[in-house]
Amino acid sequence: MNILSLFVLIPLLMLLGLWISRSVNQVRGVMVCGSSALLLLAAWLTYTYVTVRQGGNTQEMLFTDSVSWYAPLNICYSVGVDGISVVMLLLSAIIVFTGTFASWKIQPMTKEYFLWFTLLSIGVFGFFISTDLFTMFMFYEVALIPMYLLIGVWGSGKKEYAAMKLTLMLMGGSAFLLMGILGIYYGSGATTMNLLELVKLHIPTEMQRIFFPMIFVGFGVLGALFPFHTWSPDGHASAPTAVSMLHAGVLMKLGGYGCFRIAMYLMPEGAAIWGDFFLVLTTISVVYGAFSAVVQTDLKYINAYSSVSHCGLVLFALLMMTRVSCTGAILQMLSHGLMTALFFALIGMIYGRTHTRDVRELNGLMKIMPFLAVGYVIAGLANLGLPGLSGFVAEMTVFVGSFQNADLFHRVCTIIATMSIVITAVYILRVVGKILYGTCKNPEHLKLTDATWDERFAVICLVVCVAGLGLAPYWVSHVISESVEPIISQIIP
Repeated sequence: MNILSLFVLIPLLMLLGLWISRSVNQVRGVMVCGSSALLLLAAWLTYTYVTVRQGGNTQEMLFTDSVSWYAPLNICYSVGVDGISVVMLLLSAIIVFTGTFASWKIQPMTKEYFLWFTLLSIGVFGFFISTDLFTMFMFYEVALIPMYLLIGVWGSGKKEYAAMKLTLMLMGGSAFLLMGILGIYYGSGATTMNLLELVKLHIPTEMQRIFFPMIFVGFGVLGALFPFHTWSPDGHASAPTAVSMLHAGVLMKLGGYGCFRIAMYLMPEGAAIWGDFFLVLTTISVVYGAFSAVVQTDLKYINAYSSVSHCGLVLFALLMMTRVSCTGAILQMLSHGLMTALFFALIGMIYGRTHTRDVRELNGLMKIMPFLAVGYVIAGLANLGLPGLSGFVAEMTVFVGSFQNADLFHRVCTIIATMSIVITAVYILRVVGKILYGTCKNPEHLKLTDATWDERFAVICLVVCVAGLGLAPYWVSHVISESVEPIISQIIP
């Protein structure tokens, strides 16, 4: 069996273990063992990939395998990874592992919650290892379906409305995506849906003009592309903590990954035709998301609109279509995944104690829960791009790469997008100063306790990753840039 298939097999075994569990402790044991195995597997895969590359292997994809699945349409279970896939698998494993501890005390129906949470992770891992378009689409759908129940049952606030809105909008994007995939398959006259084979064919320019926006919008809906982003704030605000972590930290990355890996890689002429149009939309996403975060008073809505801005920056960098900007886009996906997971984890822990996310009702938390407060400060500094943390490395790479475009239009868009840095600093520093410092005005909050061992463990893991990427980014950027090269060379002959 191919080693990559373990990313699907282990969660399947976790589902079996959860199904036969008869107590909460058994459920927790299955989740800890399974998520630990996934993290170790992702770490081993990353190490092995780097070692093989250093040994001089120049294959575009490693660990490839293909098994016929549905012969009439030439659909295969095809897997393979490059540097982009490897870092996305590592990110997913980190979020699933820390999300397990962030959900340690989830109630009610603990077993059922983790069953859907694990099914969601199967979709994410399967998507990143797949190289067959139909298989990718199938895992993409598997990742979306559990969100409805996870939010609708275990969420808070207007959870039914948020779950329905999220599901309908993402399913709408899936419809565009399916039409685009079928268009690529029949329009190119291909006899396979394998990504590596399709890229060798030339899809007619007119076909690219029609199907590129379908694929880009289909994935862009999940990547919070303006104006299809409205599901994101409501979904994040109503989702339970670990689901917000996995959704913002990993699931939204499927959007940027799909836009780059499928839309731009297979249809470079379509990217050139539609690039400026979508660049305007992504520039709006970056600035609009940041401005929207400034006026919010709910901690989750602030982070949700911040995610719209930062995920917009991913698509913005990809559409700049330079080698540096595309490398920065992948770094931004990795950085945002880690720091937004840290943010949502901390917000969930604070909400679990104070029972409010309204910044107007929170004061002086630094004295009451110093560990959580320090973690929140670190997450905020990473979000606004402090040197030494992951946000700085990613955003600098994005903006430097974007400014390499010499024409006026692209440089004006880059200058407008850089405004988000200042706006981000405004809402981050405002919230930090409001909720953490000063005197606590609510006597009930003075009785609250700081983080428990499971919460501390999850926060420390994420902080280490955010700082590690910020302090030692070279090995990650090197792995990414090697894999960006064959894709960008297809876009820029």
